[in-house]
Amino acid sequence: MSAQNQQKRISTTDILQRKGKEPIVSLTAYTAPMARLLDPHADILLVGDSVGMVLHGLETTLPVTLDMMILHGQAVMRGSARALVAIDMPFGSYEESPQQAYCNAVEIMQKTGCTAVKLEGGRHMAPTIAFLTSRGVPVMGHIGLTPQAVQVDGGFKVKGKDSDRWAELEADGLAVQEAGAFCVVLEGIVEPLAKQVSSKLSIPTIGIGASSACDGQILVSEDMLGFADRVPKFVKRYAEVGQMIDQAVGAYAKEVRERSFPGPDHVYTAPK
Repeated sequence: MSAQNQQKRISTTDILQRKGKEPIVSLTAYTAPMARLLDPHADILLVGDSVGMVLHGLETTLPVTLDMMILHGQAVMRGSARALVAIDMPFGSYEESPQQAYCNAVEIMQKTGCTAVKLEGGRHMAPTIAFLTSRGVPVMGHIGLTPQAVQVDGGFKVKGKDSDRWAELEADGLAVQEAGAFCVVLEGIVEPLAKQVSSKLSIPTIGIGASSACDGQILVSEDMLGFADRVPKFVKRYAEVGQMIDQAVGAYAKEVRERSFPGPDHVYTAPK
């Protein structure tokens, strides 16, 4: 297929231009088959480090490695054609220095072909974001509840319940914006604060558990599809795929045990 006939992916400029306009649809993806299903509907596919908890059974995102993120990022890129693909930088891959972040971000982009990386943190990470963006690495920011700080925070805790801390979170958003991020995830932030931050920023805000006041929304796909028994209370389940899988596998197991599998329509027969 020639380059002229290939579908053009959504760019960071496209996302920036959506500020205050049509809401941005974002979902997580970790595999090629899921990316293929989500791609026609999503503007951003995020290869989140949540893959560690969702697919690998980890308790937190902290053990996720750079190699894991690259492997899943390659799969999502193969399964998608339209959506902007951003990949999380895992814990320990960017905090030491801007130079460390740059080397690892370049490795992610070169080995996957993704458009952008995402990293957590506000004011304290602004110099790193600026270092990356000034050197050609598009960055998606992430403030509020930051899962990689779960040990410091003592759990996954909603931010902004104390209005005295609102100014700090607003300053985080402005710092990420000024550093050159093309959008920022607001996670686990109370609605009035999410609305205030979104109104102050000129870059799009992507909410997760931060109300509809944001410029877009993102969910863990497996949560909204009903794969998991327990999901955050802000998640709306749009399907119960887990139940469907249970029923289908149960039906298959029953036929195998009854020796009725495969049925007559699915058996190769010798030619007459």
